[in-house]
Amino acid sequence: MEPYVLGEMEQRFAELIWQNEPVGSGALVRLAAQAFSWKKSTTYTMLKRLCDRGLFANENGTVRALVSREDYRVKQGEQLLAEGFGGSLPRFLAAFTRRNKLSDEEIEALRRLIEAHEEKE
Repeated sequence: MEPYVLGEMEQRFAELIWQNEPVGSGALVRLAAQAFSWKKSTTYTMLKRLCDRGLFANENGTVRALVSREDYRVKQGEQLLAEGFGGSLPRFLAAFTRRNKLSDEEIEALRRLIEAHEEKE
């Protein structure tokens, strides 16, 4: 399975970790029990799954992110573009704007982003 494709509960659990990291594994068990009504074994199973994917590490009972929330979201976006639109941002925007009208503020933000990118080159 792709490391940046998470199921709904994996995503919610990852968010819980990002919000509280670094977090002791015992504290994480309590947080997951409160947030999701999970048992200890469920928390550790889910944590192992996310650690195996390289998103988090559980070292000496302390859980920390190996991939930041922001980097995770960037990778998700890259996967979406690659798998759904052949890696083409213009194809994605064309598909998106067929059903969703961009506001003037969004259009201006995109212009600024393009201009900033052009200046870097």
